[in-house]
Amino acid sequence: MNILTVVAFSPLAWTALGTPLANHLWQSTLFAAVAGLLTLALRKNRAQVRYWLWLTASVKFFIPFSLLIAMGSHLGLSKSHVITEPGVSFVMQEISQPFAPASAVPTASTAFAAAARLLPTLLLLVWLWGCAGVLLFWWLRWRRVTGPLRGALPLQAGRELEALRRLEQSVGIAGPIKIMVSESALEPGVVGIFRPVMLLPAGISDRLTDAQLEAIIAHELCHVRRRDNLLAAIHMLVEALFWFHPLVWWIGARLVDERERACDEEVLRLGSEPQAYAESILKVCEFYLESPLVCVTGVTGSNLKKRIEDIMTHRIASKLDFTKKLLLATIGMAVVAVPIAIGFLNPTPSRAQSQPSPVFEDVSIKRSKPDANITMMIRESGSPDWTATNVTLKRLIQSAYGLKDLQILGGPSWLTTEKYDLHAKVDPANPQIGPKLQALLADRFKLTVHRETKELPVYELVVGTNGSKLKEAPPGEVGPSKGRFHIEKGHLVAQQVPIDVMAGFLSNSTGRMVLDKTGLKGVYDITLDWTPGDSNSVVTAVSEQLGLKLNPQTAPVEILVVDHAEELNDQETPSTAHVN
Repeated sequence: MNILTVVAFSPLAWTALGTPLANHLWQSTLFAAVAGLLTLALRKNRAQVRYWLWLTASVKFFIPFSLLIAMGSHLGLSKSHVITEPGVSFVMQEISQPFAPASAVPTASTAFAAAARLLPTLLLLVWLWGCAGVLLFWWLRWRRVTGPLRGALPLQAGRELEALRRLEQSVGIAGPIKIMVSESALEPGVVGIFRPVMLLPAGISDRLTDAQLEAIIAHELCHVRRRDNLLAAIHMLVEALFWFHPLVWWIGARLVDERERACDEEVLRLGSEPQAYAESILKVCEFYLESPLVCVTGVTGSNLKKRIEDIMTHRIASKLDFTKKLLLATIGMAVVAVPIAIGFLNPTPSRAQSQPSPVFEDVSIKRSKPDANITMMIRESGSPDWTATNVTLKRLIQSAYGLKDLQILGGPSWLTTEKYDLHAKVDPANPQIGPKLQALLADRFKLTVHRETKELPVYELVVGTNGSKLKEAPPGEVGPSKGRFHIEKGHLVAQQVPIDVMAGFLSNSTGRMVLDKTGLKGVYDITLDWTPGDSNSVVTAVSEQLGLKLNPQTAPVEILVVDHAEELNDQETPSTAHVN
């Protein structure tokens, strides 16, 4: 199985692709809506202008704005210091990408989770079947054209060839166009994309006057000069890839309408009589079948009644004036410039901006001694040494990811029983331990995890009705790193701790996540007594002794699920942890 197949059938890959695809479809739909409004404003101008607007809307489905944003991000000036993201840039990104990726997927029943994992693959299969169906449809219709073409004979002389050679110069085509005659009942048309061939039904010159024949040939030559077959094939590919979007089919109909009207306008401009031209179209409709393919340009496409009316009244479409040209140019530049500007305001970080590699300078980890009874994690201020003694892997995971015990689920049972001693040296220039410890756990314990969000019962810690009873710690150098806890059989003494640290202790004691909603910013000395093993006693003690209240609520909580971990078998494994 190759890498493309693995990616295509990976639920994670398709979940990651879902949001960019939704943003791309939304942007392309909005772009087409703007193009539609412009064609409405330019309805009295030449059809060629409206045709190009619709074609641009079609091609936009091939070009995600994210490509232009990426281009702009590489053009942005990289700086070695942290760049503050401008507010305007943030708003522009929110508008351009309304579908934000979900940070996590709530878990549900096993059956629902299995269905959710299967859904991306099912959607991929539906899309592939749709693409195959559209391509098969076009191929079957193409065979209806290539059959008569294979049996057609080149025309060496006659009225048709003389009219073709005469009109080629008038239309502005340099090379001679080959003309073929077929016994089929297909209407006159141009077949081929890069080497177009004019295909005429046998005996057409017997049914048309000279003026009518020249008008039909002039119409087909206009298609050749405009390369309408190539442009129609491009939109057919858009329809095959985005078959599920009704807008692409509607754009296809608009392209055919404006394409035929643009050729009608050009035929009349070349000097054909309106009545002779209209009669030639009606006679072709009377005697011949319409071409089965959009990319085989004929003469009878679009709304015939409206076309004949426009031809007979010989309405002269006006050229674009300066104001309309300026409007189109401004919109065109904005479509390209705005995504590039978004990327420019959010440049790709340079090497100087990148964080140092999450690697310990030196590290050793081994199993704790069986008789060890002291558990601690110490990092002295200013010292490069970081030590964890007699700690479980679950405790190390908490420290690595900055989470509470309740936020870590799954994994083997020994996560909370097997204990280890760890010693590491930390680079003073990059003192953050979390990323380094994550790398170490992945390297030594083969730890793999993923994040989820679950709606769980929680406590909100708020100030009680009668106010807080907390005592602020004496002034001095205090903070989270100076906090000290002493806990023994329902008795807590905490010195110099902020409220969020106390909330973490209460989370472990009550069995629920405790969210700090007190708004208290100080650092406190706290004493608390409760009945060991009784979470309700903790709630009561907090209220009576601290003047705080634990309100039960439900809230989304970030969860770290341990997918895999392997026990450390070596007695001691000193080395450096690297990230691949």
